[in-house]
Amino acid sequence: MRTLLSLLLIPLLTGAASQPNPFTIMETGRTTRTLAEAVAAIGDRRGTIIIAPGTYRQCAVQEAGTITYRAQRPGSVVFDGVTCEGKAALVLRGRSASVEAIIFQNMRVADGNGAGIRLERGNLTVSASLFRTSEEGILTHDDPQSTIRIDHSIFGRLGRCDRDLDCAHSIYVGHYGHLIVTATRFEAGMGGHYLKSRAARVTITGNVFDDRAGRLTNYMIDLSNGASGLIANNNMVQGRDKDNYSAFITIAPEGREWDSNGLQIRDNQASFGGNFGRNSTFVANWTTDRPQIVGNRLTTGIKVTDRR
Repeated sequence: MRTLLSLLLIPLLTGAASQPNPFTIMETGRTTRTLAEAVAAIGDRRGTIIIAPGTYRQCAVQEAGTITYRAQRPGSVVFDGVTCEGKAALVLRGRSASVEAIIFQNMRVADGNGAGIRLERGNLTVSASLFRTSEEGILTHDDPQSTIRIDHSIFGRLGRCDRDLDCAHSIYVGHYGHLIVTATRFEAGMGGHYLKSRAARVTITGNVFDDRAGRLTNYMIDLSNGASGLIANNNMVQGRDKDNYSAFITIAPEGREWDSNGLQIRDNQASFGGNFGRNSTFVANWTTDRPQIVGNRLTTGIKVTDRR
């Protein structure tokens, strides 16, 4: 994680890319002026778009194909403040997409769900990327046959619960088949949950949820409709400024759709980021399912589980 932080937090270019055609399709060598032109050139095929260093105030919609979006140099490519279709910098509804070493920031839209990535269908892999100062980092629709993988990335200063709109979250995954989040850092949320998921199966391992600088935040992990899978080896620190501090992890607070009896929650660490004089619950369960909750290291004042 330290290597990732050093790559993503290096000084960034503040202007547009210096070359006139900063997007290169690796397989053909073709260059384009905009990301949208590169996506259209790949079409329904498979391709990799190499993005030159710079700050880009543009967006793209992927309708088809399998596309990798890759920064030429980690930490040097920023998509800043421009969304397509009133949704996100990248709107993805092709067969699959991969996003590598890219920064997304300052995404805001009228409905309060401005995101770095809006995934509408297909598989998605995100690695070594940074999402910050937006309403959402990643927001998805439903695709029960597909998988989302997020690895070695950072989500900071995301989320909101204002303007009489539904809350936004650092990550909000719809009814997907499998959500995998590994070696990723969540920090300084601005409202909502850090990780909200309706996926049938989850693998959430080796992550950091640091809420000490959070503002009016809720749960670390919200399994809105339950899930099977594994939540392990995560470090969770609850901050002072909470909208809801009653739990770290929830199971089916919005109705049980998935059997959580096979869910393992083990070897995690949970604590408070100060002496707040409060109590909380590590796993709040709205079902009669019995997930396996073992080997977790909990600070005094945090109950292992309760039924709600």
